[in-house]
Amino acid sequence: MIVREDILPMGFLKKSDYSGSYGGLRYRLNKISKTSVSDSGEEIKRDALLCEIWPGPFNYHTTPEELKESAEFSFDEDGVTDAISWMNDKLAEDPVKWEKAATNWKSYSAE
Repeated sequence: MIVREDILPMGFLKKSDYSGSYGGLRYRLNKISKTSVSDSGEEIKRDALLCEIWPGPFNYHTTPEELKESAEFSFDEDGVTDAISWMNDKLAEDPVKWEKAATNWKSYSAE
């Protein structure tokens, strides 16, 4: 199970991407900028936390895009907590998938 202590503090996330793993689940957290338009037509900019997961054993750049999943969260402590919960939910949905992904790429199936 991924816990808050596994993720570096917000000060780090404000300046750099963070990646880690738990068993066969690899993850990456990074700050993204979002722009939206208010009802009055005013442009609103905000930061968000993008959490991406993929099966190991390979790194982010060598994993095919179709095997990656992502979700966006608020860029604050609550967002980090929500991202951790989302990753743990994904781990719990199919523990065998992530266990196999840790050691054998060919045993992983996106289906």
